[in-house]
Amino acid sequence: MRRFPTPTDTVTPRQPRGQERVITGNRQTSWAAFADAFVAEDEALRWARDRAHEAGLRSVSPGTGAALRMLAATVDAKAVAEIGTGTGVSGIHLLHGMRPDGVLTTVDPEPERQQFARQAFRAAGFASNRARFIPGRALDVLPRLADAGYDLVFCDGDRLESLDYLAESLRLLRPGGLVAFEGVFADGRTVDSGPQPVEVTRLRELLRAVRESQELVPSLLPVGDGLLCAVKR
Repeated sequence: MRRFPTPTDTVTPRQPRGQERVITGNRQTSWAAFADAFVAEDEALRWARDRAHEAGLRSVSPGTGAALRMLAATVDAKAVAEIGTGTGVSGIHLLHGMRPDGVLTTVDPEPERQQFARQAFRAAGFASNRARFIPGRALDVLPRLADAGYDLVFCDGDRLESLDYLAESLRLLRPGGLVAFEGVFADGRTVDSGPQPVEVTRLRELLRAVRESQELVPSLLPVGDGLLCAVKR
């Protein structure tokens, strides 16, 4: 049990507030690096990351990937929908967490990126029938997917469409299913009090909607650039 100091104990004086912020920042940087290194990534993931870098895309961090893997395993996911295939980094993590017979349905407007993801999934050892690739704009594709047919929906698409993704996710998820949004910190701009672009305003609206929804049990995970998660009641 933690013992708190009594009036007779010697207590180390508090550091000046400016110095505290520096120390806290350094510690947070160290913790983030430790979280990213906690689950080792294999050659297939590194290859997919390299392709994303070459294409100018931002992949989920290793820490975020590990969280997605755990969340997929937690809900015993057999059917997962992913908005934003990229080059397959997040998809590999999701597939690792899913059931061996699970299928990932992944949507992206750029078919050439999906070709990289196919190669990455194959290199990671996943059979071709473990993933269904659908090229196209998410809001055109999602309405064609089955109501209550998914255990998890991962959103890493256009931030301006975040609230629309939330509405579609609530329809797609079974009770007890989970929705996750990547990048909700927007490099710290979401919590910055200054004027922000429309995409950051949309993220703030998303955070508020998820937090206040009676249909969801939410949590905000400080991994990568922020992972907003919620379970559908």
